[in-house]
Amino acid sequence: MPTENIDKRFKYLLYSRAFRSVAIIYMSLAFSLYLAALHVGIIEIGIVSALAMLFMVFLTLVLGLVGDRHGYKTELLCAEFIALAGALIIGVSSAPVYIMAGMVIAGLGGGAGGMRGAFSPGTNAFIANNYSDQKDRIRRYSHITLVGSVASIGGSILFASVSPLSGFVGLMNSYRILFIISAVMLVASLSSITMLTEERRPHKTTMVMKRSSINYSARVIAANILGGMGVGLVIPLLPLWLALSYEATSLDIGIVFTALYLAVALGSYLSSRVAHKMDMLNVAAYTRLLSGALLFAMAFSPTLIAAALLYILRGMLAGFGSPSRTAVNVRGIDAEDYGAATSVQGIAARAGQLSSGLSGYLMDYSLPLPIFIGGALQLASGVSYKLLFNKRKR
Repeated sequence: MPTENIDKRFKYLLYSRAFRSVAIIYMSLAFSLYLAALHVGIIEIGIVSALAMLFMVFLTLVLGLVGDRHGYKTELLCAEFIALAGALIIGVSSAPVYIMAGMVIAGLGGGAGGMRGAFSPGTNAFIANNYSDQKDRIRRYSHITLVGSVASIGGSILFASVSPLSGFVGLMNSYRILFIISAVMLVASLSSITMLTEERRPHKTTMVMKRSSINYSARVIAANILGGMGVGLVIPLLPLWLALSYEATSLDIGIVFTALYLAVALGSYLSSRVAHKMDMLNVAAYTRLLSGALLFAMAFSPTLIAAALLYILRGMLAGFGSPSRTAVNVRGIDAEDYGAATSVQGIAARAGQLSSGLSGYLMDYSLPLPIFIGGALQLASGVSYKLLFNKRKR
């Protein structure tokens, strides 16, 4: 059972996720449009996104092994420091090659979904290690998602301010100033993590994971790859897709994503109240399946408002389903393997998101195509969750 001190200091993880969400959401929203403003081609933007995800695949695995041996607080600190380094490189650079390098280091290929800033390598393992009760875990994950999605509004407000700020300092400088502000937010997040305490971990008896953890993670990986491929095709270049499809301005896009984060927060709040009373697997599977169906409809939306409403509804489903899905992902993992197992599971999702490199090509061929295919993959991921874990239950 978690100690009283761990419970009291859990608030610092919430503070960290709030600061992190402001920073990561702004950077993720600005990612594709900033590069476009620098006259980087749409295909090259997709390649940068894929390289960022490839770097995160490597980083996630390394940090997961570090966490199992040296503590998940250490893993969280390392992840935040690297994101901070990327933000600083982007903010102080003017050459596109250095800016793109900073975006790769910061891992900005994952898009700006409502939970984008709430989780970093080590978050899932930290909570799983400190809270063994399944219902308590769902509540903690819900609180993380709720705080992260509400704080994400700050990131979307920063992004919406690009246009008005550019009237005073120019477009390029407005992006850079806001990247520096994001770096300050990451410093605050890093400081909050230093205040955390954690439960003592079991002694590591294997190089990577026990066989039981590997077998359980294999099921999670199968579902995560499909879901990750869908996310990779849709989310990283979504602000650019809205701009090209509906001539949306940065202010329009900022408003859409602000509404999205409110919807994710609402879904997370509802999850914290009722999801732990429901079947975790059903919540995990059906919310992802419905998310894919909404992307189908969004691909052929005739107006910005219609597309925005569908995406916002999808965000509410994601906020409701994510805590249960995270709890399902860790419930079959041995306690000594939380870091490695959650990292490998995250790698599967991030490896799937390498499809973002294909997104630029598909969008160049036909604007609705990456959204439609991404929806199909998300739907398939929801179906696979139900099939794979029902089999284990039997």
